[in-house]
Amino acid sequence: MTTQTPMDRALVEEAAKKSALIWVQGTEGAPRALWHVWHEGAATLVGDGPREQPLQGLGLTDGGTATVTVRSKDKGGRLVSWPARVVELTPGGEAWTAAVEELKGKRLNAPDAERIAERWARECRVLRLEPASGALAEPPTDSLAAAPLPTPAITRRPVPAGLPKLLARGKRARKG
Repeated sequence: MTTQTPMDRALVEEAAKKSALIWVQGTEGAPRALWHVWHEGAATLVGDGPREQPLQGLGLTDGGTATVTVRSKDKGGRLVSWPARVVELTPGGEAWTAAVEELKGKRLNAPDAERIAERWARECRVLRLEPASGALAEPPTDSLAAAPLPTPAITRRPVPAGLPKLLARGKRARKG
């Protein structure tokens, strides 16, 4: 197994710090975009709670492995992929508390921001994706595009029957 050079480790850290999302491929399922923070040498994320990002279906288990891909913030293209070791932090532990403090600052629009740590301890998993020894992935030869995951959320619906009349009435009111 090839070990990463100091330049490789610096690339991984800098790319992960600057990107709000990472793509994570666990031992199961398709890669998924997840928000994270870079904390003490690892990508740290929270999920699996009812109001947090879903981690189920990825096969992210304590002591398991994953592949993490970071995209460029400005162009959106892949910068670097690396092998990671999955570490699940124990709620209330020193490492968990430090990680949660970092994650709280990046969690946008939390409905219970003042009690979020309590909810995460009760309902969620906090994971560290630590860069493992091994070579960084080679650049892809194709786009790596994949079909979106199935979801009940939709953005297109039929136009309501009364909408054209409302829009026409608005145009007449502006002209008059």
